[in-house]
Order: sequence, then structure tokens, then C-alpha cells
Amino acid sequence: GDLIVSVALPVQRFRAVLGSLLLSTESGDIDAIVQAERLAIMRVFLVASAVTVLLSVLLASTIAGPVRRLAAAAERVRRGVRHRRAEIPDFGSRKDEIGHLARVLSDMTNALYKRMEAIESFAADVSHELKNPLTSLRSAVETLPIARTDEQRNRLLAVIKHDVRRLDRLITDISDASRLDAELAREATEPVDIGRLLETVVAIARETRLSNGRQIQLTLEHGRRGKDAFYVLGHDSRLGQVFNNLIDNALSFSPAAGGVRVRARRDDGNMIVTVDDDGPGIRAENIEAIFERFYTDRPEGDEFGQNSGLGLAITRQIVEAHRGAIRAENRLGPDGRVEGARFTVTLPAPG
Repeated sequence: GDLIVSVALPVQRFRAVLGSLLLSTESGDIDAIVQAERLAIMRVFLVASAVTVLLSVLLASTIAGPVRRLAAAAERVRRGVRHRRAEIPDFGSRKDEIGHLARVLSDMTNALYKRMEAIESFAADVSHELKNPLTSLRSAVETLPIARTDEQRNRLLAVIKHDVRRLDRLITDISDASRLDAELAREATEPVDIGRLLETVVAIARETRLSNGRQIQLTLEHGRRGKDAFYVLGHDSRLGQVFNNLIDNALSFSPAAGGVRVRARRDDGNMIVTVDDDGPGIRAENIEAIFERFYTDRPEGDEFGQNSGLGLAITRQIVEAHRGAIRAENRLGPDGRVEGARFTVTLPAPG
């Protein structure tokens, strides 16, 4: 019952067959070899199976499990959790793709919550700012029917007109501020020549807003880059709104026969624009507050309600959306006295 392998060869001499040579294996040799190979294959299969199981457990604990936890956390964020903030599991110590994914999801979640908090704060500010003119308007409308003299009625009508204009201005600025982020994120950036943009904004301001001897001076320092010194990537209409707001603000604070000076220059990889006025300056405690929504600190003589307090807040929002920065400071004279305010806008410029 054993396998035997035999090989037979003829023994020839001068084409004559003298005999034959027959070689045969011992009984059982072939069966032993086949059995040994089967055992070797079985051992390899068992080792491969064990390695596969270990790798599966390892992958499940290091990849599938963390991914499942991240997916569950993302689902909690999507549904929203009452009374507490949904946290993303911390895998930041890992240097692989799971750690990178966890960090990105955590940053995205933090940005989402900050945006939600900003929306809630904005809604509260809007509600507060709209209530003031609405309260005044309701009071004037309720008082109008019982006014006894024409003078009283005319005064009440003037209050109503003023509050309606103020509401219209507030709603316009609020609408502009609320859609600003989405508009900047949706539209593609293009090269913008800040020098030409400033020339246009200053020319319009000179034609429409100069009075009482006020002047606007524009200085463009091209440097060695020439006409290409002032190009940045951005949205020309929104950047024009930034400089228009700053020039309007400077004109409103500059006294009669005062001036506004606009200066643009290139500093390495940044485009720097400064707007100076000859006004009373900014109180030290208000240096940062002037960029807050609905904050107003108008010069004496300005009619109340002529400004919504959103101009500088929108300006900073646009500048930061362009990965830039804006700061306010006072200009000091040789004797240390405040000679006016200065707003500095810094925008990244391509090399």
C-alpha cells in the first residue's frame, strides 16, 4: 500500500541493448516526504492564521476603534447635546493619520462652537440695538395722537423720521455683517492692486465727503518693486469697503481745516496701509473696544444715531478674512500730546 517510484534506463553499446538499469525507491519513502510537506504546509497555515488574527485585533484596537469613537463624537456634535459641549476624543499624541484626523475634527468642532457662540452673541446684540429705536419709535407713535399743538406733533414726527432712518441704517449694516463670512468664503480671491484701489476710494471721498476745509492726502511708496508693489490676493470690493470705512471714520473725527493722510507701502511680504487723522485720538481704554460690534464713541457735535457702530467691526472682519490684521493707536507729538489717531492695516502680499 506504499508509493514506489521506479526509473528504468536501457544499457546500450554501439546501438546494441546489453541490458537495463532499474532504480526504485524504498517502500514508504514517498509517503514520508508527502507527509512531511503536508505538516510543513499546515504549520505555515497555522502561523499565518495566528498572525492574521493578531493583526486584526491590533488594527481593530488602533484604527477601527478610534475611528468608531471619532464617528460617534461627530454624530453627537451633529445632533447637539444639551447642557454640555460634545467633545472629540483626544488622539493628538498619535503621529499617524488617526491623530491627524482627531486634531482636524477637534479644530473643526471648536471653530463650529465659536461660530455658534458668535452667532448667539450677534443675535443678542442685534436684538438690543433694534429695541432702542423701536422703543423710541413706539413711544412717539403712541404719543402722536394726543399731541395738542402743531409744535409737539412736528417734534414727534421728527423723532419718528430719525428712528426710521436709524432702523434702516442698522438693518442695512446688520445684513452686510451677517452675510460677510459666507460671501468671502464663497468668492474666489483675485490679485488686487491696492494702490489703484486707494486712488479710487480717495478720489470718491474728495468729491463727496470733503467739507470745512478738510483734505485727504494719499502717499504711495512703490519702492524697488515699482507698480507691482501693491498687489495682494483678495476681494477688491470688500477691501475698498475697508479703506472707505477708515477714511469716513477719520474724516468724522478730523476738525475743520484738518486732514486725513493715507499712506501705503510694501514691507517684505506684507502690504501696510495707514490712515491718520487730526482728531482728539482714542482713549486708552477704548483701543480694542472700538472694534466691537455696535460700539460708538462719536465726536462732539455728531447727531446721535447717525452711526450703527458696525463700521470698524466689519472692517476688522474683512481684514482678518484676508489673513491680515488691523490695529489702532494714537499719534504723539514731540511734546507727548496726542495729535490724532492712526489705523494700520497689514495684509499678506505675494512675493
